[in-house]
Amino acid sequence: MANGGPVEHGYPHLETVRAAITALYKRLSYDTVHTFSTSVSPADVAFCDQDDLHLGAQRVARELVRHFRLPDARVIVSFREMTHAANVELAAGPEYFVELNDRFRTHRRDIGAALAHEVMHVYLHRLGLSFPGTRDNEILTDTATTYLGAGWLLLDAFREDGMSSQKLGYLTPEEFGYVLAKRALLFGEDPAVWFTSPQAYTAYTKGLAQARHDEQQPPLTAAGWAGRRRYAKDRRYAQDHPSAGPNPGVPYSFAPSGHGPLRVSFPCPTCRQRIRVPVQGRVRARCALCRTVLECDT
Repeated sequence: MANGGPVEHGYPHLETVRAAITALYKRLSYDTVHTFSTSVSPADVAFCDQDDLHLGAQRVARELVRHFRLPDARVIVSFREMTHAANVELAAGPEYFVELNDRFRTHRRDIGAALAHEVMHVYLHRLGLSFPGTRDNEILTDTATTYLGAGWLLLDAFREDGMSSQKLGYLTPEEFGYVLAKRALLFGEDPAVWFTSPQAYTAYTKGLAQARHDEQQPPLTAAGWAGRRRYAKDRRYAQDHPSAGPNPGVPYSFAPSGHGPLRVSFPCPTCRQRIRVPVQGRVRARCALCRTVLECDT
């Protein structure tokens, strides 16, 4: 939790975020991911100063448990002084004890954001899905929370001005915006209408531009002129030098396929799983992991 200190910006964790999206699809499957097509409603996690602190926190926790489909999990919420925003005790269940920073006693509108992250820890614990190392595992948790419909709360908790700042989670605001935009493009949502923080809206628009950039990389037909020109140059070189390695700075790579045609591999813009297709002009590819149909010009 950044509380008054500097907030990191940009995309320093982007590759881990992308790996987390791929891991979600591999562990959950296309069908399960699509059961989360509706995000948590602002009305369901609203928390005002007039609400009883503990009863309100339990109500929000129950709503998040319901959203993540953990019917036999009970989250018990308490408050104490601590450095981090929150902490959860991951035991066998069915009861899970979540401690929230005392700061949330007076910043109640952000309780839903803190609880969303901790309930996702429970969800991933039950799935048996984790990344090695605390940092990468927390990035996985933030990414999963956002991609499965509750992470807009974490981004909306980001506020920054000349005198103070606040941010929850391990992702930067722009990375939260990127994952949220990936979700919005998949399900046709417009999460911008839920933001109460102007800084969150700005971060989302930047993340949306990055997410759309993923959909405009060659060999996809939506790639721009400069990308197509670079791709054609790299393709000619690969055809003339079959044993050459991948070119740095581009998402695609070429490799011969036995005695058959040259093949190109590139990441699916939706789930980031790599796809391999023959280099033979116009081709339609279907990602086996997320079922996205891609129009390519190889």
